Amino acid sequence: MSCELKHVFASLPQMERGVAKVIGGDPKGKNFLYTNGKSVIIRNIDNPAIADIYTEHAHQVTVAKYSPSGFYIASGDVSGKVRIWDTTQAEHLLKYEYSPFGGKIKDIAWTPDNQRMAVVGEGRETYAAVFLVDTGTSVGDLSVHSKIINSVDLRQDRPFRLITGSDDNSASFFEGPPFKFKFTMRNHDRFVNCVRFSPNGNLFATAGADGKIFLFDGKTGEKTGELGGQKAHNGGIYAVSWSPDSSQLMSSSGDKTVKLWDIPANKAVTTFNMGTEVADQQLGCLWQNSHLLSISLSGYINYLDRNSPDRPIRIVKGHSKSIQCVTVHKRDGRAYIYSGSHDGHINIWDSETGENDSISGKGHGNQVSKMVMDEDNELVTCSMDDTVRFTSTAKNEYSASDVVKMDFQPKCVSVAPGGLTLAVCIGQVVLLKNKKKVFTLENLDYEPSAATLHPGGSVAAVGGEDGKIRLFAIQGNTLKDEGQSAEVSGLITDLAYSKDGAYLAVTNDKKVVTVFTVADGYKVKTDFHGHHAKVVNLAWSPDNEHFATSGMDMLVFIWTASDPEIRVKLMEAHRLHHVSGLAWIDEHTIVTTAHDGTVKQWTVKY
Repeated sequence: MSCELKHVFASLPQMERGVAKVIGGDPKGKNFLYTNGKSVIIRNIDNPAIADIYTEHAHQVTVAKYSPSGFYIASGDVSGKVRIWDTTQAEHLLKYEYSPFGGKIKDIAWTPDNQRMAVVGEGRETYAAVFLVDTGTSVGDLSVHSKIINSVDLRQDRPFRLITGSDDNSASFFEGPPFKFKFTMRNHDRFVNCVRFSPNGNLFATAGADGKIFLFDGKTGEKTGELGGQKAHNGGIYAVSWSPDSSQLMSSSGDKTVKLWDIPANKAVTTFNMGTEVADQQLGCLWQNSHLLSISLSGYINYLDRNSPDRPIRIVKGHSKSIQCVTVHKRDGRAYIYSGSHDGHINIWDSETGENDSISGKGHGNQVSKMVMDEDNELVTCSMDDTVRFTSTAKNEYSASDVVKMDFQPKCVSVAPGGLTLAVCIGQVVLLKNKKKVFTLENLDYEPSAATLHPGGSVAAVGGEDGKIRLFAIQGNTLKDEGQSAEVSGLITDLAYSKDGAYLAVTNDKKVVTVFTVADGYKVKTDFHGHHAKVVNLAWSPDNEHFATSGMDMLVFIWTASDPEIRVKLMEAHRLHHVSGLAWIDEHTIVTTAHDGTVKQWTVKY
């Protein structure tokens, strides 16, 4: 048996309201990159479903930028560490690592010869550094600003110039190398969020939280103009990006618009209205070749269309927060992956192409804890907002009526034919029929932790924190305790019947997976050992012979029910995070999700 990675569907950028997001562009025009958590995500700009993820930082990564040669990427994190690593090999070997100052790195810039680098951010006493890439030796003094520095850029032509923008409402101009302070520009009334040189080096722009953009001469630093007269935008401007020919500038704002500015004419030639919700605020942008990208507060990556300003060519959706659960649905000969995250967002992925969308409308207001697909092709989800929802996969739109309010927070759901749904809540087990509560087990002398319905719809198996599995017969609209039970060695974390109902597999916090044979009165068939920590998830293959488990040890095992020695051990399927969700597309393809916000598919060979 073996297991190989087939697809990676990447997370979106990690966004924060009122904080600019830097998107890096590949100088060769092929890729763009951004950060989420401890990961740097590199995506193909023509087909963003093609992605690569760098996971070598020990702390949250905040910014990543390509070197002008395109051979290296520099990424900085919240601890002040900058890693410079190779882009040409799949292993992304580390070339250099520096800590220019202690604190969050907010922006990085390279000189065009790839030899020097400027880094700015939130140091304790130092907010910026400029140094030689191959030695880390300082090549200038940037200690001018009195507050956090948000942005830095280097002129991509000689003579070299360096600019910075800060929370002290000013921008500073430096000449070098070695870089020496020349003067401060105090044109903005509020924070300076972004500073960028034009590609030809003739101009640079500063953009601020005051909604203003100023232009300056790239060599002398003299002010040459202001875009848009009194104000360029009605809200704070978080990012600007120049066109490759330096004739236009793109700006992204908290007023939920993106504008294209004609520099010689000093006017906005296109305004993109990105929406009306708070999540539609625009916090980052990138102009790469013919692609115009802007990032919304939601994390969505918008490919803008100049010919249709109110309708992007493409919106790349996904998760910017941790994924908690996953399931698969087949429709019209295609498999679709449904994933639910910590912020209540549910995303739908085409398993082959990676094309994705989200369920529309007002849905869960909190973490989606578990999801399953019922016989009516409806997605059944439970959430920390104390609801169970039923959503049609034909429409992929939330229904205001198909939602059941629970008395207590639900932990998991299971479904069976006949319109049956079983929900485990804190202190309760609730049976639903045709989307209505029909029976509740309460005042229990144990805490239920997980439950599953037999595929035949005749039995409900309820696992407890006491390690006991209580079996209830489903008779009409009731759960009848007939005194039958089974037991495992620890707190039950998950349990599931095989698709044919022949086996019941149970995971627990004592690192053991137990399979019971249903026909033999739930006798233990086999105990499976291999995990080094609490096992949290399991999923049966459609072949009823194999099943997968994931644990807090970051391991995924694919087991053979008939022989515990025949297994596949998947190390660090999602590096730095344990696998939070497992689902099978077919007997040779398994899907994993994790708190890194990514969805991965693996090919299993027997």
